[in-house]
Amino acid sequence: MGDAGGIRTALQRLRTEAGLPVAFGGLSSDARQFRISDMTGTTSTVLRGLAIRTGTGLGGKAAVLGRPLSVTDYRSSHAITHEYDAAVAAEGLRSVLAVPVVVRGRVRGVLYGALRRPLALGDRSLTAAVGVARELEQNLAVQDEVGRLLSAGSGAVWEEVREAHGELRTLARRVTDPALREELLAACARLARASGTPSDAGAGARAAAVALSPREVDVLTCVASGATNAGTAERLGLRPETVKSYLRSGMRKLGARTRLEAVVAARRAGVLP
Repeated sequence: MGDAGGIRTALQRLRTEAGLPVAFGGLSSDARQFRISDMTGTTSTVLRGLAIRTGTGLGGKAAVLGRPLSVTDYRSSHAITHEYDAAVAAEGLRSVLAVPVVVRGRVRGVLYGALRRPLALGDRSLTAAVGVARELEQNLAVQDEVGRLLSAGSGAVWEEVREAHGELRTLARRVTDPALREELLAACARLARASGTPSDAGAGARAAAVALSPREVDVLTCVASGATNAGTAERLGLRPETVKSYLRSGMRKLGARTRLEAVVAARRAGVLP
């Protein structure tokens, strides 16, 4: 999932789940500032591209403290500095909350939610906003790890890639947002395709013909890591009999007679890394 797509999805969820009509935010370009890159519910473009220095305004203060902050009336608040009052006033914002996005101890950006009236923001809005930020952090951390593994490029690293692939697919099943889940599964598919090495024309044709279901891929991913049927069932939240059924159908599609043959065939077809 690209950073831009992740921010847009997070802001849409923030607006819906926190009950705030306006949401905006962005990721940091360096340790000293971040820039507002995306908005939803705004009536102008005055906030777009606004560079927020750490320590300044509501979001800059939240970034420095590493925790969510809110103000009931932005313009009259004595708890923040007021470098951005003109932009906030032009958009007509009053109550504002800011939640930092922190990945591995580093602030990567800030998400904002706002009202056009000076009302105290309740626990529901804050809890929902924090939940959205935490999921964005999780997905950014996954992207970072995938990028690190893919850039390493050595054969020895592919075992780590395979472990990451399995963890990614397991994580994707726990993500409640459909768009984010599809982005994670797409990242899994890229990992698998990157390591697919058909060794002959027959293998290449098989790669094009194989059409495993998502659950068949999940089961084969667990099998490739050495998990038993019982272990696979526990990891995926399925019954052992269901795991056996998915494994049998996957093996049939791959033309494999054993679990090992199925894993090898799936890797040659670019289904597994």
